[in-house]
Amino acid sequence: MLTAIVLAAGQGKRMKSSLSKVMHPIAGRPLLHYSVQAAIDAGAKKVVVVLSPGNEELVSAYLTETFAAGIVTTTIQDPPRGTGDAARVGLEALGDIEGGVLTLCGDTPLLRATDLTPLVEAANADDVRVAFMSCDLDDPSGYGRVLRDADGHVTEIREDRDLKSEAQRATTEINAGVYLVEAAAFRESLSKIDSSNAQSEYYLTDIVSLTRVSGRHVVAVSGAITAMQGVNDQFQLVACEEQLYARSARELALAGARVASSARVDDTVTVETGATLGPGVCLRGRTHIASGAVLDVGTVVTDSTIAENAYVKPYSVITESSVGLGAQIGPFAHLRPGSDIGEDAHVGNFVETKKTKLHKGAKANHLAYLGDGDVGERANIGAGTIFCNYDGFSKSKTIIGKDAFIGSDSQLVAPLTIGDGAYVATGATVTTDVPADALAISRVKQDNKLGYASRLKSRLKGAADKKKAEAAKSDS
Repeated sequence: MLTAIVLAAGQGKRMKSSLSKVMHPIAGRPLLHYSVQAAIDAGAKKVVVVLSPGNEELVSAYLTETFAAGIVTTTIQDPPRGTGDAARVGLEALGDIEGGVLTLCGDTPLLRATDLTPLVEAANADDVRVAFMSCDLDDPSGYGRVLRDADGHVTEIREDRDLKSEAQRATTEINAGVYLVEAAAFRESLSKIDSSNAQSEYYLTDIVSLTRVSGRHVVAVSGAITAMQGVNDQFQLVACEEQLYARSARELALAGARVASSARVDDTVTVETGATLGPGVCLRGRTHIASGAVLDVGTVVTDSTIAENAYVKPYSVITESSVGLGAQIGPFAHLRPGSDIGEDAHVGNFVETKKTKLHKGAKANHLAYLGDGDVGERANIGAGTIFCNYDGFSKSKTIIGKDAFIGSDSQLVAPLTIGDGAYVATGATVTTDVPADALAISRVKQDNKLGYASRLKSRLKGAADKKKAEAAKSDS
């Protein structure tokens, strides 16, 4: 049985953040998620995450919520005494296990199960007790080097600070920090490591030399450095995130969606074949995009569902909402949480909705605010309409019947019901319910004073001139 240890006890001081390093978000998930998922996808039946004191509550809560019960657990390394000691703590937490133990770092978000497959295959050879991943770098400075004997066999991994010669420093093969060790051999090696090194820590890398000394076989498996790239600071976090987004765009495109290279799709998002994501589209959280949906330039969608053949026009923002079959949104629309836009409904430019349902064919095409509303089928909301849903203390609902017409620049003061087929005249302030098929008019009577405009302008100009003269006098 394959088990796994994920080392996540580092302090992450270079992140310069109060948030635990492994919980920093990257492409929609905490950094730690990717290593744990890679281990599970590679076949690990049980995973233990080694943490430092202080961050266990937040991390444990996430792991419990995200992964199947009983698969992922946590343990604490206290005090922190290096990677070798962390691996020992993790191995103890796994209990009396047999088989291979996969050990990897909690800050390698680009690592996937496919990258681990060659390691698993190499470790399955009869005479191999330790297999680890390595790669070649033009500039290996700062990394532990893989040292070999004259016959090319791995003899040890030596950390950068402990290199003893220029020949060792010139070695370009570096340790990637991913190991697969037979459980019994792992216990034996970890019991023998010591802290006689430049950092006075227990190095996990020492298991290689200890295994070789015991006469057992060690093999290094070459891998791509990009897959094993770690995160130590905010710059590296962003760099890895860009690679995750590029990977996502490529995979979605190969699966049949049309995805611009600049689209940013979180790992938590699902996009069906036939969907189109334009340049700069950002999809976040638990978002689902159905086949045939088109999301145009700059659209930002979070925790929302976009149905088949919906069209979200440029620079619209949608959060915790749903957009129905064939609906049209935007451009520059804002669907706030609780918005439910029905089939073939329209929410146009500079329209904001919140906790509002637009039924099939309803339209609000221009410059409106619809809060706490229910808009019936085929109802039309004119430009400048406001649902006055908040009185400073509580919010109330506006209900508009099917086929109703709300004229431009209307204020609908909730709680309010507009009946089916009713007509609200332009510029109305509506404070009482409007029956079905009724016309609601609320206006001050217009009074035209003939010939008065020129006299008014003269009076206003005289007052302005007087004010300027008084100001000039006071300045002198």
